[in-house]
Amino acid sequence: MRCEVWRQVRCQEASQEEIEVCSQMCTQVRAKVWSKVQPQELTSSQAGVRSPDAVSQRPEIAAQRLVETYTALAARGEHLLKALLDGSPSRQWQHYPEDDAIDLVSGYQWFYHSHSPEDRLGATEHGHFHLFARRPLWARQLQSSADKAFARFTHNPKKPVNTRHLLTIGMNAKGVPESVFTVNSWVTGDLMLSAPTTALLLAQMRLNTGHYAIDTMLECLTHLCSEEIAQALSMRDATLSGWGPRNVLTDESLEVLSEVPIDLDQKLASI
Repeated sequence: MRCEVWRQVRCQEASQEEIEVCSQMCTQVRAKVWSKVQPQELTSSQAGVRSPDAVSQRPEIAAQRLVETYTALAARGEHLLKALLDGSPSRQWQHYPEDDAIDLVSGYQWFYHSHSPEDRLGATEHGHFHLFARRPLWARQLQSSADKAFARFTHNPKKPVNTRHLLTIGMNAKGVPESVFTVNSWVTGDLMLSAPTTALLLAQMRLNTGHYAIDTMLECLTHLCSEEIAQALSMRDATLSGWGPRNVLTDESLEVLSEVPIDLDQKLASI
């Protein structure tokens, strides 16, 4: 069952008719997924209460939580980004929130922003989320064989950083993810990790930054789109390998390293 209403909701607010359609469609999707999910597995995620056991890597649970999140937004007539943007149009290049959304307990953080259309010709996104891991999450991983090899692969960058960029998630104007992509290190001002470590950190990601709907969407997306993320990371490394020069991570002519489209309707239909 495809939740087609996501293709109909406007960027600012849904009309009452759209809200009703969304509720009906999401109810159908929910019914399809629910038979695979034990109700008690979701009780700790209700009403914005976060629990270490609230998220599972099982895709049916991620799908259920994602549908519930968008259903609740539609029932309130709210866009996913409404609270984050304080009801105003996003301003190009401005970070939302200004100092990033940080979970000091889990060690993950994110921010949302948008570029001017000229920055990424042909892009259809409204803006994107940048996901990061803070130092405690990856400091020991740097001694793994995969990350030692990746450091050599990227010519052993020595820049001291407190975060490592994990992934970028492109969003359409309706507040629905449309792609996952990776960017060069100069874009975010920090460094990357090996593909295995990045994938592992994304699979383990738990967020409680005070932005419940967005936190939930980001968590669920990383579980539902693990194949697309793996593809994007593989393409990232292929791009870096083929570029050649030793200053590849600071080469401003190379910005987007890889991009893979995602279709949440199709994902939900496959559960």
